[in-house]
Amino acid sequence: MKKVKILTIILAIVLVTMIAFWGIYVPVQNRMENSIKGYSYTMELNGARTIRLKVDDTNKTIIKDAEGKEVTDAENLTDEELAEKGYTKEEVANNSQESLTEENYKASKKIIEERLKKLNVDNYSVRLDTQAGDIIIEIPENDVTDSIITNIGTTGKFEIVDSETKEVLMDNKDIKLVNVMYGSDSSTGTTAGTTVYLNIEFTKEGTKKLEEISNKYVPQENTESTENTENTTDTENAENKESTEEQTEKTITMNIDDEEIMTTSFDEPIRTGTLQLSIGSSSKDTETLNDYINQANSMAVVLDTGKMPVQYTVDENQYILSEITNTELKIASYIIIAVAIISLIVLVVRYKTNGLIGAFSYVGLASIFLLLIRYANVLLSLEGIFGIVIILILNYLFINKLLSKIKKEKEINKEIISNKAKETYKEFFIKIIPICIAVITFCFISWAPISSFGMVMFWGILLIFVYNFIITNQLLKIKASK
Repeated sequence: MKKVKILTIILAIVLVTMIAFWGIYVPVQNRMENSIKGYSYTMELNGARTIRLKVDDTNKTIIKDAEGKEVTDAENLTDEELAEKGYTKEEVANNSQESLTEENYKASKKIIEERLKKLNVDNYSVRLDTQAGDIIIEIPENDVTDSIITNIGTTGKFEIVDSETKEVLMDNKDIKLVNVMYGSDSSTGTTAGTTVYLNIEFTKEGTKKLEEISNKYVPQENTESTENTENTTDTENAENKESTEEQTEKTITMNIDDEEIMTTSFDEPIRTGTLQLSIGSSSKDTETLNDYINQANSMAVVLDTGKMPVQYTVDENQYILSEITNTELKIASYIIIAVAIISLIVLVVRYKTNGLIGAFSYVGLASIFLLLIRYANVLLSLEGIFGIVIILILNYLFINKLLSKIKKEKEINKEIISNKAKETYKEFFIKIIPICIAVITFCFISWAPISSFGMVMFWGILLIFVYNFIITNQLLKIKASK
């Protein structure tokens, strides 16, 4: 029974090790794909996308009527047609000279940083040229990088306008909060799926405006009845009564960066100060639903962070390779593995059977540690990799210290194993208390290299404590049992 228990634990360790180092491959379409999450690297190891946002120095053409008001529906008219209507063209800079100030440049940089945070970009760099106003951004290269670039460069101008007169009814100043919500409609008794909403909460002043607008833009019904006055029977008279209902509907248009998002009216006055806009819904197609969610999230981030006071264009967009190649990382990994194997052989030679148990336990912790780093979304920098090496060394010292205490005992049983484990825990963790304090501090530092080291060390120390208490201790007790 004792051998069965030990063999079961060892086989479990072997399985976890294979998963950690080789992965689990499943068929995806016509290929085999590893379903185990990969490592997340900082820009110094994975390379970075560098984007330069340049202050837009171009002009836009606007059309004005005889009274000097802007006309938005005359883009397709010829010069002759414009002249007939009394319209004139005017070239206007996208950025006025008054807006090109250092204060506005800094405000735009701050908005970009807020957008990066809301888009869950953990590792980024934003630099500002205070003279020219250009902003240089470095973000990690991954599947969503292009989408992120689109969002951070957007001005974020929000307007609700009268669809007919183009009068601006509400703008960015009226927005308090924007987020994404989900809902489902089961009123029909069938599965309608999940609907994605863009939820816009307005300020106190904005709430008053929204109530006034929604009152004004509720469709009004007018009913007109006409009777046939000719000499007919009652039945014919009823049939010849004509009732026509005309609905006068005023609509509003929502624009983001002068692009029309939607046109709508209101079914009833809105007094809650919240506007929920349906982006789309799906009952079975997860990919389509995710597209709606991503679209809503992008709009929410842009609107929630406010309008940038300066309009930018993407001037440069290039990927810069890391100075550290994959080959160099592999060589470093092979060296670490080789040193670990030699150290484990020494453990086996020195402590015999207990050393072999300790070696298997050590491999198990290393494997679980590598998986934990991936699924805890720890960004690995060079300092983080150094943290992995330190954890492997600390765990080796812990096991060596425990086995050394056990070896000194003439008779070994479960009670002795427990006592020696308690002694080892006490001595070991008291010595590394200063390290633990420093590690917790590092976890809250925003600089990626130090944060990476702190997170790696935090999970590693926690794992040393928990894993050895459950696995190593248990293996030695099973081996010591009669």
